[in-house]
Amino acid sequence: MDTQLFQRFCDIAYSKAGIKLRDGKEALVAARVAKRLRALNLSNPSDYLQVLEADATGNELVSFLDAITTNFTMFYREPEHFKWLAEFVEHRLSVQGRQRVRLWCAASSSGEEPYTLAITLAETIGERSVDWRILATDISTKILALAKEGVYEESALKDVPRALLNKYFTSLDSKKSTTRRWQVNEALRQKIVFRRLNLAKPPYPMQGPLDAVFCRNVMIYFDDPVRQGLVSEVDRLLAKDGLVCIGHSESLSGLRTRLAIIEPSVYQPTGTDSPLTSQGIAKRARGRG
Repeated sequence: MDTQLFQRFCDIAYSKAGIKLRDGKEALVAARVAKRLRALNLSNPSDYLQVLEADATGNELVSFLDAITTNFTMFYREPEHFKWLAEFVEHRLSVQGRQRVRLWCAASSSGEEPYTLAITLAETIGERSVDWRILATDISTKILALAKEGVYEESALKDVPRALLNKYFTSLDSKKSTTRRWQVNEALRQKIVFRRLNLAKPPYPMQGPLDAVFCRNVMIYFDDPVRQGLVSEVDRLLAKDGLVCIGHSESLSGLRTRLAIIEPSVYQPTGTDSPLTSQGIAKRARGRG
């Protein structure tokens, strides 16, 4: 793929989704575009570029973005974040007397993260009468459809404890099946609302306050202006004592935000009077790790 063609694909990715494809990614983009060529029975990247630029429905744009980004996710990825969340929610319920909890999973991908959040909340809340919901967003309508269905092969569930697997999932195949699939139970699926959202196009159509925001492993695709727009929206939507978790490889360094770091990848608004700013939760979370 020549430099000019590569740059045109880069321009589309950035203008439409804020995805920054840096120099040196020519081979990666060429390989990912080749998948779309085969799918559409096209002969060269120039032909595909014309199709992409002429796409009025936006469907091919979604396919292109799916191809050039890596939808890697897993249940209980970066597991300590879910321990922090459990402690945070427990304090909200038992100490502060809250009866309503709202979470936002900003980059849901195929659903493993929002369903892990849902399991964490369900286990923490138990039989208490609490109104709780999770908003899960992604730019890809295709990946959101898969997430909403909530069906996973057993190999994808290896990090889900067996007791929780049996409690929150239903097997769709016999135990003898070599490719056994499980579906998230309907009661848990109903706790999550899946919506398409382009994080590069603020302001977002949601209203706060949100108790917690998981915005993990998505800012790695963005440059500082897009990251700033995203973080400013998190600031706007988050409750004054809310919780934010980002990916371990990410940082808010250099961005304007009211969020203060509690420990790497865990944040709360500056001045929050919460156990998360003391040693209590941190010790308990690490102690169960």
